[in-house]
Parts: sequence; structure tokens; C-alpha cells
Amino acid sequence: MNDQTIREVLTRTRRIALVGASDRPERPSYGVMKFLLDQGYEVIPVSPKLAGKTLLGQQAYASLAEVPGEIDMVDVFRNSEAAWGVAQEAIAAGAKTLWLQVGVINEQAAVLAQDAGMTVIMDRCPKIEIPRLGLTR
Repeated sequence: MNDQTIREVLTRTRRIALVGASDRPERPSYGVMKFLLDQGYEVIPVSPKLAGKTLLGQQAYASLAEVPGEIDMVDVFRNSEAAWGVAQEAIAAGAKTLWLQVGVINEQAAVLAQDAGMTVIMDRCPKIEIPRLGLTR
């Protein structure tokens, strides 16, 4: 994935559904969610364990299908095998971008999402890419 595409995604994105959110501060998903909120993004935590609760002041949902409104990006903190199902849910939710975190690699999920018209970024982290590309707010 080239820097220009990553820059465009991070610039146009406003609303992120973070799949695999955790309420444990030592987990990477927690730190990334906090960073993205601090950068001015709206971040919706998605996790069956957190459904009905709030995380970092944001209402959590059990699945992407339950998230109200438009989703610009689905940021995936699940294992590589789970990415296929998340890609299907992201397509159904009408998300514009599927972002698979560092270490989450699923070529079939990427092709599925791309064929549905989504931008796919794989094996990257927005918490790393935003400062690297000089996009910090």
C-alpha cells in the first residue's frame, strides 16, 4: 500500500469502527483507540464483551451491524482468520475502508473488500502511520 493512498484514507476518514476493542489499557487496541480519539476521529468500539458499555467515553456495540450511521473505516484488531468475517460485515455496513492492523493479514478478505469497492490497508497501524506521514493534529 502506497503512502498516498494511506494519506488519503486518513485525511478523508472521520468515523472509525474499531473491531476487537478492549477495555484493558495494556492492549494495543486500547492505545490505538485513545490515540485516534485524541487525533479528532470519532471511534466506535465494537466488541461483544463491551456491548452496552462505554469505552473512553464512546458507546460500544457488539457488531458492526449494530453501529448506527455511516462508517468510514473499519479498523480490525482481530486475528487474521477472523478478518474474512469482519470484511463481510464491513461490506454489509457500507464502510469505505477496511484497515487490518499490524500482523493481521488475510489476502482473501482483502480481495473480497476490494471487489466490493472498499479501500484495503493491511498489516499497518494508523497510530504509526499518522505521525510518520505528518498528519498528527
